[in-house]
Amino acid sequence: MTFHPDALDPFLEIFDASAPKIRAFPGCQHLELWRDPRYANILTTFSHWDSADALEAYRYSTLFKTTWARTKPLFAAPPQAFSQTILRNAEAIAAKAKG
Repeated sequence: MTFHPDALDPFLEIFDASAPKIRAFPGCQHLELWRDPRYANILTTFSHWDSADALEAYRYSTLFKTTWARTKPLFAAPPQAFSQTILRNAEAIAAKAKG
């Protein structure tokens, strides 16, 4: 997410208020906020969900809609979202390295 530079503090207030609620949402296993090391106004939320259905339930929730409504005006560029699945997990990589 690319924010207007003067929108970072307002976004952090929104995130800090919403994060515990997001983390407590059914299916959310993990939530972090990351910052690009070169561009302080580019942030990423990183989350783990039990399933795609759990993530979709969150995306259609009142919590998401109200948080998004407050966040959207702060963007300097259209946000991007990516969903990933694990191709090779850390344990498989370690097992392969051992031979």
